[in-house]
Amino acid sequence: MSYYLKLLQTNYSFMLAISRRRYNLNLQYFNMGSALRTLLLDENHYMQSFSAFVNRSTENQCTQQFIETRFPEMMLSLGNGKSPINVLSVGSGSGELDLHIISKIQSVRRGRPITNNVVEPNVHQILKYKECIANTPGLDNVSFIWHEKTADEYQCEANEKDAKFDFIHMIQVIYYLDDLPAALTFFRRSLAPNGKLLIVLISGDGGWATLRRKCASYWSLKDICMNKTSWELTSLLDAMDAKYEKHEIPAELDITECFIEGNKNGELLLDFMTETCDFSKVASPDLKTFIMDNLKDPECSTIKNGKVIFKNYVSAIIIEAQ
Repeated sequence: MSYYLKLLQTNYSFMLAISRRRYNLNLQYFNMGSALRTLLLDENHYMQSFSAFVNRSTENQCTQQFIETRFPEMMLSLGNGKSPINVLSVGSGSGELDLHIISKIQSVRRGRPITNNVVEPNVHQILKYKECIANTPGLDNVSFIWHEKTADEYQCEANEKDAKFDFIHMIQVIYYLDDLPAALTFFRRSLAPNGKLLIVLISGDGGWATLRRKCASYWSLKDICMNKTSWELTSLLDAMDAKYEKHEIPAELDITECFIEGNKNGELLLDFMTETCDFSKVASPDLKTFIMDNLKDPECSTIKNGKVIFKNYVSAIIIEAQ
């Protein structure tokens, strides 16, 4: 599995840890009744539905291409001649993408020592991360500092300190922040001169955001994980007069099987997209029809060669130091 998809997969632990702390395992978010059970509390079911998503999405390839083409240019200004280069990874999971990013920094800033701060709430993922380090050559000039906590917890405890980072990355993580404006202020303030903050999240112009807006009356958006989009983020950045670049990553997701009655993969994919266990079986006929109609709406999907292709767009926002 690729670095990016490993990160998406391991961010389930980040999401689950936060969900348990925030909602105390009481996540009945739909207004249609308790028959609909959130996917967040069933790890096995989540991973099955996530695999259905992974196997039908081009998000991996598209985001990998962005990393390969944009990272070298971003890395050139890091460090500003000082040593070491300080990196903060928020929602690190088991470390595969972190180490890939570090290798990109090493390729551009050859010989420079790197200090990588890891923010990850799940101790099992941290152990896997350390195993990954042990099996990865070329890390002699890289040191690691471990923060076994959520992003919100890190922010609260680090506010008193004056740590500055040359590069901060938060990939598919900001959905789980309690207070996005406060977090943006904090992480921007944590950038060193010439530093960069990379945030990857769902696009406000894609199918995910459209589906959430159209179906808002059926569930509480505050309890849906992917409830923040590039629209909300860039609006906040504009209000802060922040300097940033926005890059659209036009990934696609084949949801054709969702429209085949009884198709197991289609059912799992629907579970992932609605964040609901067994959505096809437990949703009311009216709710299911409403969701399916909106999934096929031109604002969410296109028809290509007889297949229904969901606009699985994501955005990469690169924020400059203040």
